[in-house]
Formats: sequence, C-alpha cells, structure tokens
Amino acid sequence: MESNGRREDPGERPLTIAMVVDSVGNQGNGTSNSALQWARELERQGHTVRLVGVGAPVYAAKIHHVPLVSWVAAKQQMQFAEPDDALFRAAFDGVDVVHIYMPFAFGRRAAAVARRMGIPVTAGYHVQPENVLYSAGPLRFIPGLPHLIYRLFHHWLYQGIRHIHVPTDMTARLLRENGYRAKLHVISNGYSPQFTPRNVDAESGFEATGEGHAGGCAGARTEAHADSARDAGGEPFRIIASGRLTHEKDHITLIKAIGLSRHANEIELVIAGAGPLKRYLRIQSDRRLKRPASIGFRRNADMPELLRSGDLFVHCSIADIESISVVEAMACGLASVIAVSDLSAASHFALLPQSTFPVRDPAALAQRIDWWIEHPEERAVWSQRYARHTKERYSVESSVRAFVAMEREAIADR
Repeated sequence: MESNGRREDPGERPLTIAMVVDSVGNQGNGTSNSALQWARELERQGHTVRLVGVGAPVYAAKIHHVPLVSWVAAKQQMQFAEPDDALFRAAFDGVDVVHIYMPFAFGRRAAAVARRMGIPVTAGYHVQPENVLYSAGPLRFIPGLPHLIYRLFHHWLYQGIRHIHVPTDMTARLLRENGYRAKLHVISNGYSPQFTPRNVDAESGFEATGEGHAGGCAGARTEAHADSARDAGGEPFRIIASGRLTHEKDHITLIKAIGLSRHANEIELVIAGAGPLKRYLRIQSDRRLKRPASIGFRRNADMPELLRSGDLFVHCSIADIESISVVEAMACGLASVIAVSDLSAASHFALLPQSTFPVRDPAALAQRIDWWIEHPEERAVWSQRYARHTKERYSVESSVRAFVAMEREAIADR
C-alpha cells in the first residue's frame, strides 16, 4: 500500500484484518460473539475488518457437515465451515494480516492460502482440548488424551504461527506445558459496552430504583426491597448461570447446591445456554428445586437485561479458557461465586473468598449461596466493586488495542 510515494509503516496507519471464524453469524456461540464484538470495536477504532465464515455478511462460507461431530457441535451453537480457496483469495486480497480463530479444516486451509499470498498469519486459542473431551463421553477418561489433542492442534495449525492470542495466563501455562513455543499474547476477550450495571446510589451503596422484575426478567430492585419481599414470602432470590449445557460447565452442581441451601424455598434459578444436557438439567431441577427453573437459550442481546435482573451469578465450570460470561455478569454489577478448578481460568476474577468454592462441591457452594443471601449489605457493596473492577480491566476497547499491537508485531516480523 503506497502513500506519498513511499510504502507506509503499518504502525502509522489503520490495518485491514481478515478474521477467519468457522461460525460467524451464530451469536449463541461464545467465540462467534467475541469475534463480532472485536470486529465492531476494531472498526470503531478506525480499522477495516473482513469476517470470513458461515454467516459472514460478505465473505460467507458454506456449512461443512462432519458426521456425528456436526450434530454434537450444533447443540452447542457451533457450525463448521467448508474450506474454499476462492473465498479465501477474495477475502484476503489487500489485507495486512489474517487472524485464525479455530484449528479445524477451515482455519487450517485459510492459513495455507494466506501464506501462499505472502500475508502474515496470527491465531487465537479459543478451543480448549478439555472442553472437546467433555463432549466426547467416556473418551475423556483415557490417560494422556488431552496432551494428544494439544499436540494435534499444534500440528494442524499452531506450529506455523509465530504470534498466538490466548485469553488468560492459565491458557498460556497449559500451552507451554504442552510444547507450544510461539509468542503468546495474553489478552482478555473483553466484554461489550452493553453490559452495564443498574443505576446505583453512590452514597448508600444501594440501587437507586426499586422496581420489580419486568415480566419476570428485567428491571432494577433495591436490595432492601428484595430482601423484605423475600421475608414476606414474595419476590424470590434470583441466581443466574450462563454457559453451554454440557458436562464441563457442571450446571448440575449448582442445581444440587440450591437443593441443599437453607434458603431453597426462596431461590429462583435461571440457566442461560444451549446444549445436549438441556433435558437432563430440566429433569434434575424439577426433582431437586422448590421453585421452577428457567433453563434454555438466551440471545446475547438479551443477556444484559437478564443479568441486571439477578441477585447472584454462579459459575461451576470445570474447564474454561476464560469464562467471559463471568466478566459480563460482573460488568452488570452481579456478585459472583466461581468454581476453583485447575482447568478453568474463571476463579481468578474473584475478589474475595466468598466468591469461590471447590469445583464439583455442591455443599460448599450451598454455603456460599447462603452467605450472599444472608448478607445483603455486603452483596450491594461487592456488586458495585465488581462492576468498577471489570470496567477498569476487561473492556473490549482495551483488549482490541492490545490485539492490534500483536497484529502490528506480526506484520513487522514478516
């Protein structure tokens, strides 16, 4: 690209970036949501983005059907894209850099085409092998299989990538332990600006409005109002969880914990997600809970309102690269309780001991839930602290600026 008779330094101008994501248009998928948020923020910051994948607005790919695997993936709002060299050449013509999101056939072929065109390639690490194995039934119990998948992903894509985006320090550690030698850039996926807290009174520490749930889903409440209503047998204490309805998200531990709570009669559970365990979780909640639970898919656009309607967010996941759903909840001013697991980075978001519990321990989780119910003043204070902390450290704006710096470094390395 020429300007004033000389080749421009990529560090001095906006970039044109191709982002290759198997499933672009499916906003029920966390990776798709993140890619779309980053694309919007990149363009807001003056860059040009070309999304490439199923559901992309311009460079749309066909769906690639993989026997059995596609069926399982579809239940988790995921589709695989069909590799297409002509599509890649059109999408990559004139771009500065190509960024790959997943190590499957579509991303691997895109990387190969970009290299033939002389374009630098970066990649993100968004598929944790442990997540894959939890969807594979008894295969997850085979010793050494997670390491094998880490190495397989490395062979498929990452061994040829010099700059890799990882969302957390935990992900970087796992990659190093499994032989990855590229430069790892730890950058949170960040949260969208639409996730904001309820209006609060800075002096009292309580929400400024006292309206109840609108249609059972939205609206702000004061903590004092909510607790007096519960004392009178009225409005329930709403616990919200968000994530795929799969084994590794471990929603069953939350259902068991609510059943063990001293306040089981007062608790209303909402689990926002889609996945193969939907029927099982509904059966278990009907059997164990005093109040009917709401379990099912919610559009990402509806999540801020839902989160603002809650009293507590609980995240039980066993394996998570980052758990952006926790960040979104905290940004909406929800105090959270998060499982501590060696394979999940989510617990590093916790700001106090009452926000963590040992993974797969429903009795310990029930104790945490009871503590937050019985300490409404602390819940109000910590809700505000979580919202402020999240805004300062995990905004999508700061994440995208760090991502652009990584892309410029990759371009300079070429």
